[in-house]
Amino acid sequence: MAFVFPDPTHVPLRGGPVVRWGVLAPGAIANDWVAAVHRFTDQRVVAVASRSAERASEFAARHGIEAAYGSYEQLVADPQVDVVLVAAPHSEHRRLALLAIDAGKHVLVEKPMGVSAADAAEIVVAARTAGVFAMEALWSRFLPQTTIIRTLLDDGVLQTPVGAAATFAGRFEYDPHSRAFDPALGGGSLLDLGVYTLWWAHFVLGRPESVSATGELAPTGVDADARVVLGWGPEVSASSFTSMTVDLPITAMVAGSNGLKLEVEPFVGPGGFRIGRIDGGNAYWEDETGMRWRDGLAYQATAVAQHVADGRIEAPEHPLDTTLDVLSTIDAARAQLAAR
Repeated sequence: MAFVFPDPTHVPLRGGPVVRWGVLAPGAIANDWVAAVHRFTDQRVVAVASRSAERASEFAARHGIEAAYGSYEQLVADPQVDVVLVAAPHSEHRRLALLAIDAGKHVLVEKPMGVSAADAAEIVVAARTAGVFAMEALWSRFLPQTTIIRTLLDDGVLQTPVGAAATFAGRFEYDPHSRAFDPALGGGSLLDLGVYTLWWAHFVLGRPESVSATGELAPTGVDADARVVLGWGPEVSASSFTSMTVDLPITAMVAGSNGLKLEVEPFVGPGGFRIGRIDGGNAYWEDETGMRWRDGLAYQATAVAQHVADGRIEAPEHPLDTTLDVLSTIDAARAQLAAR
């Protein structure tokens, strides 16, 4: 199939505005985020904070960060910090985001922004009231491949999208006290993985009219597996499957009314996608940067820096209302599953 792909529209990784970052909670995602940002962009992390001063110091030494604090309050009070990354467990996102906003800092909050739409709404209201930039760290939206897909959808290449699907499943070792399985930490597949699959459905089809969920609960009461079907009337639907008990390819697709379909694997991190007819024949776009998986965290950092420099208080690529819509969908699915 002959096809000419549009150029990606992501903010360049180098050469643009630079902001000074502070990181709250130096865990695994913070480690990979800082590594990617320092390796691939001009952005720099200037401070890190943990409830453990020793842990903060170790993280700072590993990444060449100037300041290490033993309390979150110290970091948000640092005048050298422009933007704060909130990288704590889900259950702490609301509290730490509000702490940073109250100190006048811009915030990038790891996904999901809150453990419920209500929690996220508090952050949104606080940021809008304070006039600071706030965004959920839905890094997949800022990948070059995703920007091309957005252009294709906007240009009507699929005519009218009529169906979508996304799967994100990975086996987690069961530990009732872990971030994945502890309800007190915001555990469960929907909050951890469904934020991606359900975002995809919103991204390609908009806010759904109906939500129907089935699944299985872990012994702790969080959702271990969740199958969610979304509807936009009788002729348009999407499916989402998330699981912490099985390993499956991380895939997403969208089908058009003209018989074309677009498939992405992985849709979460850098890679590529194909577009073609449902009955065969495909054209492929490949990311030739060599960046893989969490290397792609770098793209959202440069986008945030550009938006802050432009005086924006939210990202047009991933608006705060989209964050609230996706979390509302997750709320509905979790309620149907009676997940803790």
